[in-house]
Amino acid sequence: MLVLVVNAGSSSLKYQLIDMSNEQAVAKGIAERIGTDEAQLKHETTGKEKITRKGVMPDHQAAMKYVFEALTDADFGAISDVSEITAIGHRVVHGGEHFSGSVAINAEVTKVISDLSQLAPLHNPPNLMGIDAAVKLVPDAPQIAVFDTAFHQSIPSHAYIYALPYELYSEHGIRRYGFHGTSHKYVAARARKMLDARGLPSGCIVTCHIGNGVSFTAVKDGKSVDTSMGLTPVEGLVMGTRCGDLDPAIMPFLQKQFGYTAEDVDNLINKKSGLQGITGLGNDMRDIEDAAAAGNERALLALRIFCYRQRKYIGAFAAAMGGLDAIVFTAGIGEHSPLVREMTCEGLEFLGVKLNQEVNAECHTERDISTDDSRVRVLVVPTNEELAIARETARVVSGAAE
Repeated sequence: MLVLVVNAGSSSLKYQLIDMSNEQAVAKGIAERIGTDEAQLKHETTGKEKITRKGVMPDHQAAMKYVFEALTDADFGAISDVSEITAIGHRVVHGGEHFSGSVAINAEVTKVISDLSQLAPLHNPPNLMGIDAAVKLVPDAPQIAVFDTAFHQSIPSHAYIYALPYELYSEHGIRRYGFHGTSHKYVAARARKMLDARGLPSGCIVTCHIGNGVSFTAVKDGKSVDTSMGLTPVEGLVMGTRCGDLDPAIMPFLQKQFGYTAEDVDNLINKKSGLQGITGLGNDMRDIEDAAAAGNERALLALRIFCYRQRKYIGAFAAAMGGLDAIVFTAGIGEHSPLVREMTCEGLEFLGVKLNQEVNAECHTERDISTDDSRVRVLVVPTNEELAIARETARVVSGAAE
């Protein structure tokens, strides 16, 4: 079975073609800067030369056409015809309360995804563009929607209801949904296998997805019971450009005192805050770590705030689960920043966390980075959202039970 995984952003379209017989990607790439004069496709087929093609991509359908042309190219493609693709799995950010699992896409499903765009205006619309493009170009292949929010549907009501008038939830769906669910589900399952193989407890895990977007999830007995992101991906931890938790009264204060509009506020908390807002240097953690090492006080402050918030959430989720067996770091920063892992674990010794400093310093792949006598295991588990989406797609197509 060949599954094409599609992750469509507002001006990009990432993809991987995965052979499910061995769960290996046979081709992958990204169409970027869609809708501009600088649009291009970067494509790589296993065992063949990487290529970059510039082209006219006014929309996602045009970009998807370039993707299929690259996949079937005689010289650097992976297949001879698009009919060899068994199914196409689409990442969809927001499924609301409508979807607790992955589903085959039809008119009713696309309408719900469209309706939920009000809750994820930056994500669901481009996700729909990717779906529409794939359906038009490969109408005979099953198309499957895999939702970021689905894994978090097991969160109990006392953890997802906000202390607002109840009608805002019952009539308008305002509640905690959580995101990065595909990543959290994948790394939690992998971590449990690693721990179970060693006869270690794995019932209470905090998964830490730390990239430009950051979210932590409390995973008890394999199920999400709480998560840091909320109605939108802004709530929770400090992120690359998002503020995370703050006093909500700041928003009307800015509007009343400085004339901020709703659009100004939205732009502020989504695109101008977080690491970028604190440092003024941008949102790349590598640059921030270098600046902090060179004595930049704002960069050092940003690092401290970033990791302090993460440490607080780990403690809170340990309390929510009634215990802690493992902390799992994943995603770009979580997998590749020993400094962030070290600073996040500082002060958690009272919970039984003991980090092996030497192993942590050299770890950039799957590994246990805690000391032998650490009661709480600290793991690095690279995420693989594309494989997780491909697995879900294959499951739905084959009709297998969850």
